[in-house]
Amino acid sequence: MKNTKKPHYVDNKEFYRAIVEYRKVCEVNIAKGIEIPRMSNYIGECIQKIAVKLSHKPCFINYSFREEMIDDGIENCIMYFKDFDINKTTNPFAYFTQIIFFAFLRRIAKEERVRYTTYKYFNDVILTNVGIDTLVDSNDNHLLPTQMYDNINHFMDKFESKEKNKKEKRKAAKDLARFYEDENEPEHTVSGRVDNKEPA
Repeated sequence: MKNTKKPHYVDNKEFYRAIVEYRKVCEVNIAKGIEIPRMSNYIGECIQKIAVKLSHKPCFINYSFREEMIDDGIENCIMYFKDFDINKTTNPFAYFTQIIFFAFLRRIAKEERVRYTTYKYFNDVILTNVGIDTLVDSNDNHLLPTQMYDNINHFMDKFESKEKNKKEKRKAAKDLARFYEDENEPEHTVSGRVDNKEPA
């Protein structure tokens, strides 16, 4: 039966081979004390293709700042490129996909925080101090639909709940770490010697 599977948009073997060749050139240049060359266009294109393709996944496609996500992913790949160990793995596709994935998540978290700050200001300054009734035109029509207010409140509640859960998890982790530190701390006698024996 003929294999009808489409070829992957990045050839993992060729990608790995290109990285190995680049590393060899870098090692030679370092030994000679000359400048390390920039990575090849092919390596850069592979990283870009991974970032663009990942950004089209359903969980990322609808974000308005998708281009910034792609830029962050590529930038992070360049930052951590040297950490890819060619002797431990031959799968650069998985390595850089993971880097880009977490770069996307960081960008989303950053943008959500900016959005929350904007909504918080809007809610505290405009709605609380000025009043929603002032946001009307000359015909007494609300300038912003009611659904938008509901969406803002829903987003803020969801964001605050998420931040609260993160804070509680961090506190629980710190408490657990402190507990183990206390448990493993040796008992000291008055003279300063470690003494775990019960007194006679």
